[in-house]
Amino acid sequence: MSTDQAAQMDAEALQDFVRTTWEGEIVPEITEYIRIPNKSPLFDADWAAHGHMDKAVEQIEAWCRSRPIEGLTVEVVRLEGRTPVIFMEVPARGLPESDGTDGDTVLLYGHLDKQPEMTGWREGLGPWTPVREGDKLYGRGGADDGYAAYASLTAIEAVQCHGGAHTRCVVLIEACEESGSFDLPYYIEALKERIGEPSLVVCLDSGCGDYERLWLTTSLRGIVVGTLRVGILDEGVHSGDAGGVVPDSFRIARLLLSRIEDEATGVVLTAACKGEIPAERVTQAREAAGVLGDAVHGKFPFTGEAGPADKPIEELVLDRTWRPSLSVTGQEGVPELPMAGNVLRPMTALKLSVRVSPTVDAAAAGEAIKRVLELDPPYGAAVRFDIDMPGDGWEAPAFDGWLWQSVGDASERHFGKRAIAMGEGGSIPFMGMLGERFPAAQFLITGVLGPGSNAHGPNEFLHIPTGIKLTCCVADVLDAHARRAT
Repeated sequence: MSTDQAAQMDAEALQDFVRTTWEGEIVPEITEYIRIPNKSPLFDADWAAHGHMDKAVEQIEAWCRSRPIEGLTVEVVRLEGRTPVIFMEVPARGLPESDGTDGDTVLLYGHLDKQPEMTGWREGLGPWTPVREGDKLYGRGGADDGYAAYASLTAIEAVQCHGGAHTRCVVLIEACEESGSFDLPYYIEALKERIGEPSLVVCLDSGCGDYERLWLTTSLRGIVVGTLRVGILDEGVHSGDAGGVVPDSFRIARLLLSRIEDEATGVVLTAACKGEIPAERVTQAREAAGVLGDAVHGKFPFTGEAGPADKPIEELVLDRTWRPSLSVTGQEGVPELPMAGNVLRPMTALKLSVRVSPTVDAAAAGEAIKRVLELDPPYGAAVRFDIDMPGDGWEAPAFDGWLWQSVGDASERHFGKRAIAMGEGGSIPFMGMLGERFPAAQFLITGVLGPGSNAHGPNEFLHIPTGIKLTCCVADVLDAHARRAT
């Protein structure tokens, strides 16, 4: 492909179309979508009875059906007992029938389920209260990942409206990603004939290091989530009577956590969680660190004089994208402060979230953590580590020349700066599934979750200009993908 083939469509006209669609149609849609508390099944076991997920699906489905995209079909697929999937198909457009690529497929992916509310939203904001302030639309799920269906179809529509070409496109929007996508393998199997063999996968559920360029995600860490339970008594007892005789369950939990993490450095000790970092990823981390500088840690809302680990920026990039880490994300058995009497509590339960290296087997890592935590419990305490469904990480295959060229050109055209590749610390289980099923596919993994957007936390926002520019970039890549063999 020549260097100007990715520039088949007029950039200014394309940008005007996408901007008008975003401001006039997508932003109002996402605003209403934010109002729906469609929490992922892990956080709302009665999601089906509550009906919020169905409401979100119906809203997105209705908008998608209304798009004037030639050949578009939209279907909500439901397997019994599982969250629904929105499945859309668009036949190839703008290609000569004899060029051999009109049977090719691009798979575009997103999700519509949300994380729970979380405390700490500033005054006037809330998870289900959409508020626009300038370029930012606040509320849960707009950036993670409610915009994906709208952006995907708008990119396809932009190609069709501006003389571009695209191969067959399949858009798949799931409703279980925030729970580890445990329903998705069943849909991938049920829809495998209709999905086909994609040569390009576009995922709009990742992050961006800043809002000034297109960011390509080259790896994702895997995840092991589980509950550590430590029991020492059958019931609580007076702390003055038992303290010093009965070991505190929280202290036992601290001892156990020290088996899997060095509390002084944060280094995860369990070898099964660690994978070797490829030289190419080290080079990419160095380049990203050079672009971002202190923004690697400056985007986080540290309290007072608190700050990041004292390491070079490049090492911090690798720590958050390749090396494992442990977070304690929840607890049980510890009362709220006003209800904390002088009682030695019978048990402590902690929810652990362990991010593991992209290339390790998350299930094996989970079993290794379980063995270490449950082995020879201190004081004979009742110790159990119950693992939720683990999620494997993912590493992208090497970029084909046409893809690297097209994303570079698209970033220059629509952001005005060159694209940067970097790993991400979060998990998208779907990528691991697809990477295994379609080893020959190319992957464009990107997103709008940049500095301060705070996915999963309070004050989450969607940066609207980045969504617009990203949609333009996806349109360019779809066109370049279609023309790569011409």
